[in-house]
Amino acid sequence: MIILDWLTADRVDAALPELTALLIDAVESGASIGYMLPYDPADIHSYWQGVAEAVKADRKWLVVARLGDGSLVGTAQLEPAGKANGRHRAEVQKVIVTSRLRKHGIGTKLMTEVESYARSKGRTLLLLDTRANDSGERLYTACGWTRFGVVPAYAYSPDGSIEGTAFYFKQLT
Repeated sequence: MIILDWLTADRVDAALPELTALLIDAVESGASIGYMLPYDPADIHSYWQGVAEAVKADRKWLVVARLGDGSLVGTAQLEPAGKANGRHRAEVQKVIVTSRLRKHGIGTKLMTEVESYARSKGRTLLLLDTRANDSGERLYTACGWTRFGVVPAYAYSPDGSIEGTAFYFKQLT
């Protein structure tokens, strides 16, 4: 059983060790998620502290996926556009599922929840980016997202290879 939960800032603080471990697992399993090998665990922990501050300031919304035993196995973020002319949109960020449970529907559950939450916050347009030709593309396409372009040689993967990035959008009804 998967339990999805939107975290408040104090609950992000309490989950910092699990969130840090999840992001480390993603980097070590090759996810292009902003970090390179070798990484400094303190940098990843600091990243999550920044997320907690953004959640506290209502500049970011964070959902986690937990197993029935309470262990954290996935996460996704929504960052609402900050400009007045963008109050209808948000960016989906850091969709992460622990490597041992990928392809078990957790990513789909996270994306469905993110879309529902975005609607509840008055967001009607979502954007995201992912490494081109990666498993993320299969997830987002299966969830009804539209690919609108690829920028070649956009970002480095953890192993140092440079990869293209695909950009997606979804209009919510």
